Amino acid sequence: MSTVLELRDLHVEFGPGRAAVRGVDLTLRRGEVLGLVGESGAGKTLTALAALGLPPRGATVRGSVRLLGTELVGLPARDLARLRGRRIAMVFQDPLAAFTPVHRIGDQIGEVMRLHERPRPTRRAARRRAVELLTELSVPEPERVARAYPHELSGGLRQRAMIAMAVAGRPDVIVADEPTSSLDVGVQAEILAALQDARAATGAALLLVSHDLGVIAGAADRVAVMYAGRVVETAPTDDLFRAPRMPYTVGLLAAVPRPDTAHALTQIPGAPPAPGERNEGCVFAPRCPVAGPECDSTVPVLRGVRPEGAPGHSVACLRPETTAARAAADLYPTSPPPQPRPRGPVTALRVTALRASYRTHRAVHHADLEVRRGETVALVGESGAGKSTTLDRIIALTAPESGRIEVLGQDTAALTRSGARRLRGRVQIVLQDSAASLDPRMTIARIIAEPMEARRTPRDLVAARTRELLTQVELDPRTAGRYPHQLSGGQRQRVALARALAVRPELLLLDEPVSALDVSVQAGIIALLRRLTSEPGSPACLLVSHDLAVVRQLADRVVVMHGGRTVESGTVDAVFGRPRHPYTRALLSAVPDPAPRAERSRPVRPLIPLQDVDLSTGCAFRGHCPVHRRLPAEHRLVCERDLPAPPATDGAACHFPHTDEGVSLRGRPAAKGHPPAQ
Repeated sequence: MSTVLELRDLHVEFGPGRAAVRGVDLTLRRGEVLGLVGESGAGKTLTALAALGLPPRGATVRGSVRLLGTELVGLPARDLARLRGRRIAMVFQDPLAAFTPVHRIGDQIGEVMRLHERPRPTRRAARRRAVELLTELSVPEPERVARAYPHELSGGLRQRAMIAMAVAGRPDVIVADEPTSSLDVGVQAEILAALQDARAATGAALLLVSHDLGVIAGAADRVAVMYAGRVVETAPTDDLFRAPRMPYTVGLLAAVPRPDTAHALTQIPGAPPAPGERNEGCVFAPRCPVAGPECDSTVPVLRGVRPEGAPGHSVACLRPETTAARAAADLYPTSPPPQPRPRGPVTALRVTALRASYRTHRAVHHADLEVRRGETVALVGESGAGKSTTLDRIIALTAPESGRIEVLGQDTAALTRSGARRLRGRVQIVLQDSAASLDPRMTIARIIAEPMEARRTPRDLVAARTRELLTQVELDPRTAGRYPHQLSGGQRQRVALARALAVRPELLLLDEPVSALDVSVQAGIIALLRRLTSEPGSPACLLVSHDLAVVRQLADRVVVMHGGRTVESGTVDAVFGRPRHPYTRALLSAVPDPAPRAERSRPVRPLIPLQDVDLSTGCAFRGHCPVHRRLPAEHRLVCERDLPAPPATDGAACHFPHTDEGVSLRGRPAAKGHPPAQ
């Protein structure tokens, strides 16, 4: 295959001695997918931006970037503009920021055609072709999407529209920077399918930047691993996942949570160096379990590992043979999987028939869940399912619009102001964005102490408890005098946990506690949560998350929501191993498997496009439901007429749930000749 994009000795610097990308070499061949992975700060996005001639303000780029033989470094801006969109295009991580907010989506896609095609199409013709392109990429309601402004679309639709704009000029290279970041697994699967369709339509090569190794396992032909601005290992995907040779890659792969089982997770101690640090020797040496004296003085270069490795497998390590002979558990500390725990007899939280609205929009139609003392219950579902609204109504400790919320045995509708204040100290929450939830003007010690001070705890006890909490969440005691901006994301999340635990709560609410963290940092927080929730006297936990692989590692029970309703609940083993509701099955099938061969052969059950049906009566899921489509007419009538009963403690809100034998017809096994469960 011919080379379409070649990076040689690429450097991106922010002043003398502050190199964020240090000597990157990459080759992208026509039609292939190259995955670029690594922790935050590794230089992945900077490498991608430099490849398009779009370095951040104040950055200096040197080295070589050749696109189809044309050198881009030093090329005048006017010439670069002619190439972008026509020869190379980018799918940005945040499409809302990348789109112009005052122009319609169809006009922005059409603008690419008007800039690069000759003869130049009219605006009307370009808009019409934009609709055709959205249709080719399986975007639902393409004409509506083309007429919409960016803020009127969901995150998934915006990302698919961004892909359509990237391929509008039929480029030779597409650079996708974290295109599935922060998206639900169902939407993520749709985005990856759209990228695959885009590549098939244009024949473009794809540079896929991602920290999600499950996505890389299924999508990439080759993988390059970056650490502290350097490529430290590159190989064909199967070979890299099967036999990594760089200790960093070994730790990274072993830190990925799997959706099929709760398992031991690897933690890589320490943190990556800041730009400009570790200019001598191996950048990973301070964290490396096999580093020798030579690693502190010699900078390793990429070299092949044949004959043991596959062709094209190279590693920047002075001791790859030592790594090859040892497993991840021999190199790094691991957190053991949680042990099954019997359900306690005392209920800490019960939500019954909850309804909640925002102005005229009904966000929650019927939510039921129960959390008992000593257990962790996960509330899962896609964006818009009603998870966050349910959590908001719980933490408010006020009367719900409809239904009942009981917190630690008290009905929130009957709470007085003073009663709510007393109860609030027994319920704590850890939010998704620790940077926004911690006061930037307060030291870490003050942040942790504040809840105790609010309860008038004596000063000497506050100081002792603060030191105890820092140790409990595995933070250096010297962290107490620092400010949030001086800490990493993982350290800030540990501080948020310490603050929540300061008053020894009986109910802990966790809102996406690891969604914004790198996989190695995430493994450390999961290990910490495992330990904290298994200790004697640990609080009951409600975990809200869209990451089902993380849920598998932490939860005892799972409650699934869709469209503002609870559709299934049960033990984590039952729901993940034998899902009954068609929505749960589709949700689980979309979770990436961090094993290339398993991921490529995994059957995905995407939700079928929403059919044009009246959802004012009957099951609200039937417009998406693959089971409803295959039912005989007399059974479809049941779904169209009757609302499924809410699930019991273990079960599914479905008229025809899946069973081990197939699809149950009104509680009976599948009839002979009836299509089996897929």
